[in-house]
Amino acid sequence: MPAEPEPARSEGPSVVTAGDPSGPKVIVLDPAGAAKHDELPATWRPLADKRAVFWCRVPAGGALTEADDLLGDAGPGDPEIAVVASGPFAAEALQLVERHPGAATHLLLVDPASDAFLASGDAAEANDAWLAEHDDVVSKLREAGTDVRVVASSTESPEDRVPPPLPLGHPDVVTAVRSALGEH
Repeated sequence: MPAEPEPARSEGPSVVTAGDPSGPKVIVLDPAGAAKHDELPATWRPLADKRAVFWCRVPAGGALTEADDLLGDAGPGDPEIAVVASGPFAAEALQLVERHPGAATHLLLVDPASDAFLASGDAAEANDAWLAEHDDVVSKLREAGTDVRVVASSTESPEDRVPPPLPLGHPDVVTAVRSALGEH
């Protein structure tokens, strides 16, 4: 279970939205609580030109209910929905998508094994082990038509500038999400 939110991170809206909500959607489950000033992180704004972005600020409370409602309201023939989550919230994202089989076209994970990475020092290896550990749910989601994959991992390069997991607003994360969605 994720740690209790910091008071400063829980301030602000629970969900920040941008883009056309009737088109394809990206639901971002952000455990860090970015976008507290009711704007998407700058790196995500270009994606909102093609997709509705629902930035769910988990520490603010109510964000998961909104994400659950968005997936629950999806019907056959509706525009695709992608869910993006990072390390501390990857397991909960699996559970969220599992509750709505086939509703999400993509489940894109960023550093799902961030805690294990700190111990092992190899993000790709730790993330592969995390996926293997959750293979029962991952296989079930894939059978329901959801593409589940790790799209970005921390490195020990100076460009990361922060310990894992990579922040969801990191340019490498946005580039990887856009690529996974076929938007280059």
